[in-house]
Amino acid sequence: MIHAAIKAWRRFRGGEDGSALLMEFVIMVPLLFAALIMSVEMSFYAMRHMYLDRGLDMTVRYIRLNTNTPMTHPQIKDMICETSGFIKDCDTTLRLEMINVDPRNFASFGQSSDCVDTSEDPKPVRGWNLGVEHQLMLLRACVGFEPLFPTTGLGYALRKDGAGRASMVSTAAFVQEPN
Repeated sequence: MIHAAIKAWRRFRGGEDGSALLMEFVIMVPLLFAALIMSVEMSFYAMRHMYLDRGLDMTVRYIRLNTNTPMTHPQIKDMICETSGFIKDCDTTLRLEMINVDPRNFASFGQSSDCVDTSEDPKPVRGWNLGVEHQLMLLRACVGFEPLFPTTGLGYALRKDGAGRASMVSTAAFVQEPN
């Protein structure tokens, strides 16, 4: 039995049939696996972003319809985290900025979003104004997440903070409704 296996192995090793196909296999398989890994990473990124947008939109709707209800940064943050269920560690990595905007002299947020870096000391909340009736408001949410494959493809290309988390930003605009 062993002798027959050794004889078959030698015959297999000596044959050159299919060697041209082997080179294509060696070149193409890593490319296909890289594309597969990048598509999985992009799918999870898109799903996280959709859930963040959904949570932000539902919270903005609540804020817009309850104008005279006093709300704080942690309350709104908790509302977003409750309605966006897929974001891991949302309560510790979500950061909000809210400003009122004059529609006749529009000025948006600054270029860099205020995100949480868990490797640094906490920073105070930047740009927080709840607004009053008939005011145009901008709300920007930034959440940090850990890429599935941080050393390959899209996970490698994302800009990360000191804790190895990439950031995702979503923005919503709304007008405070009168009561």
